[in-house]
Amino acid sequence: MAQIRAFVAIELDDALRAVLRQVERELKRSSVAQIARWVAPESVHLTLKFLGNVSVERVEQIGQAVKRGCESFAPFSVSLTELGCFPNSRRPRVIWVGVGGHVETLARLQDSVGSELHHIGFEPEKRGFTPHLTVARIRNRARPQERQQMAKSISMQPIDRSVSMTVREVSLIRSDLKPTGAVYTRLITVPLTGA
Repeated sequence: MAQIRAFVAIELDDALRAVLRQVERELKRSSVAQIARWVAPESVHLTLKFLGNVSVERVEQIGQAVKRGCESFAPFSVSLTELGCFPNSRRPRVIWVGVGGHVETLARLQDSVGSELHHIGFEPEKRGFTPHLTVARIRNRARPQERQQMAKSISMQPIDRSVSMTVREVSLIRSDLKPTGAVYTRLITVPLTGA
């Protein structure tokens, strides 16, 4: 059986992508920008559930589970909050932008979709849901002082918190890993039409 890498996510609108482009432009001015692998703003998404390798034959079943998980949700808004890094500022490995707005609704949506996927055999998340957008990953070869300089640049970078978007749908997305980075293909889109 053919396998694909897949995940369930909220895709961003052009306004949020424009803010991410600005953040990336500013951070790339840092003297240590080369230690990061930047995610193209058009590829940034808000992951609700990473599925890993799945059989192509299960795509429809997964789509139905996502639909059940979304059926009671109406559109809601999210915004950007802050720039940060995982796991911490002393040893950053991931640069992210936090997500705010209706985060309680977002967390309930993530839990509902995860629960429906659990019913069809996917493991539940072990970590708590921290809504964020990954904008870069720090290369393994980065020296400690370079990491600290990047963390300092992150802490000084303002972000436009006034921009928001309305979440109207959730997508099942295929991820193909290429030497130039991941290529994403939307397989199924589920509109949020609940009350």
